[in-house]
Amino acid sequence: MTTTSMKDVARAAGVSVGTVSNVLNRPEAVAEETRSRVQAAIAELGYVRNDSARQLRAGRSRTVAVVVLDVANPFFTDVVRGAEPLIETAGGVVTVCDSGEDVRRERRHLEILEEQRVLGLLITPVDDTSASWIERLSGHDIPVVLVDRGAGRHPHCSVAVDDVHGGRLAAQHLADRGHARIAFVGGPASIPQVADRLAGCREVCEEAGVALEVFTTAGLNFAAGREAVEQMLGLAERPTAMFCANDLVALGALQALTMHGVKVPQECAIIGYDDIDFAAAAAVPLSSIRQPRSQLGRTAAQLLFDEINEGAGHTHRNVVFQPELVARASTSQEL
Repeated sequence: MTTTSMKDVARAAGVSVGTVSNVLNRPEAVAEETRSRVQAAIAELGYVRNDSARQLRAGRSRTVAVVVLDVANPFFTDVVRGAEPLIETAGGVVTVCDSGEDVRRERRHLEILEEQRVLGLLITPVDDTSASWIERLSGHDIPVVLVDRGAGRHPHCSVAVDDVHGGRLAAQHLADRGHARIAFVGGPASIPQVADRLAGCREVCEEAGVALEVFTTAGLNFAAGREAVEQMLGLAERPTAMFCANDLVALGALQALTMHGVKVPQECAIIGYDDIDFAAAAAVPLSSIRQPRSQLGRTAAQLLFDEINEGAGHTHRNVVFQPELVARASTSQEL
């Protein structure tokens, strides 16, 4: 198929290529009759301008990249949905990259995004080894905002939730219901959110004299929850409650416990983290620690465009939201 060029449009309308360019980019500078003639030629020929080439010549695209740990996790879907309206209003477009919790895969994405000279980057890094590549993009005038990461790990704007406090909320909820042995399920431990949630949980368990069993998983998905339950059921003295590092892990654990005939919450209570929509819809509605997912995305996008618009005068900001406990039937027979 032959691609229609700007020259073809100019020839059909009987004007110069410069006039066609003005109609596309500065229509107010072209007389109405000429503008109408050019627009008619564009419609007739089906011309579509090559924005990517134009943007690369200008040194910047209109794409805002969002790099997440797991595109299948509804938590990240909600974060992107929160960011997208503001990005679109600013004339940008969103592209989502899935690192799969793999540093090498994340690095490959960042290499390509650097080559494409994206307008900006919202990223949840796999771990702290991502810092060098993030600094490289920032050094090439690509603003970076960390999502679901607290201040202090990188010198950039960030939005996050106080995950240590979230871990405390979950553990305290279970301790208040009389559980003397709790399992924490999640991993890998190199993911800062997992480490912070475990740290908060551990603090409460030590203060309350509650025994803590830690099951470190290879990922944060349904399979991880199911595998942890298989390990837990083999213990001579089993925990009576589970705190899972996210809701996908908790839903996998709930499924496995049900398959083994273990009653939830009578024999084993479960609490997750994130409060995705599936949590409330589970066969046994899942207690969870709620994060303001859409607000995280919206705030991250606002910080990004603040940096773009303010340029050298920009001061990095670190916004930290507080999580909240949402108690449902998976931790209390009374609910």
